[in-house]
Amino acid sequence: MQLGVVGLGRMGGNIARRLMRAGQNCVVFDTISMPREALAKEGAIATTSLAALVEALGEKPRAVWLMLPAGQITEDAVAELGRLLDTGDIVIDGGNTFYKDDIRRARTLAGKGIRYIDCGTSGGVWGLQRGYCMMIGGPKEAVDHLDPVFAALAPGMGDIPRTQGRGKRDPRAERGYIHAGPAGAGHFVKMVHNGIEYGLMQAYAEGFDILRNRDSADLPEDERFSLDLPDIAEVWRRGSVISSWLLDLAAIALAKDAGLGDFSGYVQDSGEGRWTVEAALEEAVSADVLSAALFARFRSRREHTFGEKILSAMRFGFGGHIEGVEPTDPEPDPRSS
Repeated sequence: MQLGVVGLGRMGGNIARRLMRAGQNCVVFDTISMPREALAKEGAIATTSLAALVEALGEKPRAVWLMLPAGQITEDAVAELGRLLDTGDIVIDGGNTFYKDDIRRARTLAGKGIRYIDCGTSGGVWGLQRGYCMMIGGPKEAVDHLDPVFAALAPGMGDIPRTQGRGKRDPRAERGYIHAGPAGAGHFVKMVHNGIEYGLMQAYAEGFDILRNRDSADLPEDERFSLDLPDIAEVWRRGSVISSWLLDLAAIALAKDAGLGDFSGYVQDSGEGRWTVEAALEEAVSADVLSAALFARFRSRREHTFGEKILSAMRFGFGGHIEGVEPTDPEPDPRSS
């Protein structure tokens, strides 16, 4: 199957690579020449504009996967594809778009006969080797048509034990991807996924902060412990009920430097945590932990603790996010509308 891939950054480039390794054909575009040229050497057809990418797609219906930052850049790309593509073609947004924008875009493109799929994509910089967990929204016939693409990108069964009692449920979930529902449903599920991620990361961060501060001079001498955080993280990975990939990433960072000196403790939020809390407000659902985790990130931009360094280390581990100092201007809302 042939697929256009637009945006060849940390995830987009590796999505194209994983597809090509599975025997799929990729036509790629990025405004920066270096990732285009690198993928061309690996077998992709590299183009220098969206129009050229659409022209190079020979298979009908044509399908274009956008892996761009949420906001105006994605909005502009979807609008341009709406002018370039024909009835029956498919646009896939694999970034972290606000689900209400998906609903609006799908409605607009449907008026032109173009099908729109939103694909919440988790896997970060490890996706090339591990595969990508995908939560997909959009019309069933378009999702089914692209099943070879999703199956190639997904992790597959791997060595994870099968869940008892699933019976005859959709087997795609066990392989790492689902059709969550109509347009917007995929990114809604991914949004809540990232909100949960905030809470899990915050729990680890606070726990390691408590461990690190146990040798404080403010405590009675016989209650002070100088604890080895790299060893604690490592032992928790081995059979503990709190083991996880996030803990694996924390252990890697602590093993490299127990003081996490390369991390400032300034922690960004990419939007999904805010949107998850907004959804909880709309639904009148209590979200105490997720809200507190979001607000902790806000606080981190003014005062930094060791816990925030743990957060930064995990974010760098799964997504390559490099935290800096607090920007002079307020952080913009990543939604386009």
